[in-house]
Amino acid sequence: MAGQDQAEPAPRVGDLDAIRKEGLTGRQLRMARRVAQKHGLAPTSDFDAVRLLRERGVDPFQRANMLEVLPENAQKHGTAPEAGKVQLPQTVPAGQNAHLPSPHVGPQGIAPSERRQREIMEIQRDISRRRRRRSLQLLVRLAFFVMLPTMLAGYYYYRVATPMYAATSEFLILQADATSGSPLGGLLSGTQFATNQDSIAVQSYLQSKDAMVRLDADTGFAAHFSQESIDPIQRLPADASTEATYKLYKKYVKIGYDPTEGVIKMEVAAADPQIAAVFSTQLIAYAEERVDELSRRKRDDAMKSARESLEKAKEERRAAQERLVKLQEGTVVDPEAVIGTLRTQISTYEIQLQEKELQLAALLDNARPNQARVDGVRSDITRLNELLARLNARMTEARGDGLSLAADTAQVQMAQADLATADLFLQSALQNEKQTELEANRQVRYLTTSVRPVAPQDPSYPRAFENTILVFMVLAGAYLMISLTGAILREQVSS
Repeated sequence: MAGQDQAEPAPRVGDLDAIRKEGLTGRQLRMARRVAQKHGLAPTSDFDAVRLLRERGVDPFQRANMLEVLPENAQKHGTAPEAGKVQLPQTVPAGQNAHLPSPHVGPQGIAPSERRQREIMEIQRDISRRRRRRSLQLLVRLAFFVMLPTMLAGYYYYRVATPMYAATSEFLILQADATSGSPLGGLLSGTQFATNQDSIAVQSYLQSKDAMVRLDADTGFAAHFSQESIDPIQRLPADASTEATYKLYKKYVKIGYDPTEGVIKMEVAAADPQIAAVFSTQLIAYAEERVDELSRRKRDDAMKSARESLEKAKEERRAAQERLVKLQEGTVVDPEAVIGTLRTQISTYEIQLQEKELQLAALLDNARPNQARVDGVRSDITRLNELLARLNARMTEARGDGLSLAADTAQVQMAQADLATADLFLQSALQNEKQTELEANRQVRYLTTSVRPVAPQDPSYPRAFENTILVFMVLAGAYLMISLTGAILREQVSS
């Protein structure tokens, strides 16, 4: 044939390599050689047959071409093989068998080791493509969920946020210097433990809604943060409720108590440095009033009780003294003195009576006593006995009112004893009042401002860099937690 007389061009190695990579089966390669022989081509290998057919524009794997290879199909289509022509695949000379399959080559003409190496390379390329795709997806997610919000937060803190000026102050609560009755009280007096509860109470009051409402009424706290010059995020709405204002108050008024030193530290922030100092000064004034009120009720109650006891003791003494005076006015001023006088007289008259009795006995011892003298002595003895009887009756016998001098003396003595008892009670009440007054003075608390608020020159807030880093860390942590949770859930579902 004419096609066989002309020399075929040398096959290109690149084309053959591309055909080998197509993964053609041994049956397809044999059919390609047969179709090439039908068209009068002389391929050096099965792959070369595919190349030559494709250069001619013939598809070696088309069904019609494959059917024409069979003898009966060739006769039907008028393409019967010539007589004497060999229909089996022909071999090539020994020097040209470099591209023929060998016993160690697979059905596609590729060695098993080379095929495994190519499969490994394909797996590695696929893993690399997946890694690049996942890395790109991760970068997109990080940019959308972490970097973009961080950039927006940084833009707000650096460009939009209104600067806030913070006025700082420090104050502490001291107890009045006084000597305590107990050794433990004297040990704790003058330390922060003596005023620990008072400091905590003052801190709670300054952080309460009551202090916020009072500050707003006195200095216009809500009106200051409702100004149009403040950025919308920090601005307080004009019709804000008390709860919203209190939430803003807790944000810009920070109070801390250090129990080791007993110092209360307060920081008040505002859009104007002078206003911040005014807010801080006003809150310190509220704290001073609260400190005075903490112990005032206790001191007032103690002093009231002491004064009532003193007044009662005075009234009892006055009643006892009035009773004694009435008794003295009803009888004698001093019954004891009268009784003492009577006793003195009775003693004197008894002595005289004893002398008269002795004198009478001496006269009667004479054989012939003088009757006149005996009668006189006997008359004196009788008079002395009558006088002693009257004196004794005056001391013991009752008068017309049914009382005797002895009874009057007993009542006067009882009234004097009541008066003495009332004097003791009055003295004790006076001493108790003095002691209570000292204790009340000891309960007095004083608020001393160690660091007074001063209007700052530079803004303290917002801390743009710190806040931006904080936003980044929070978003990154949230993204990491969500990613780990999602990965764990996917693993559990897939398993």
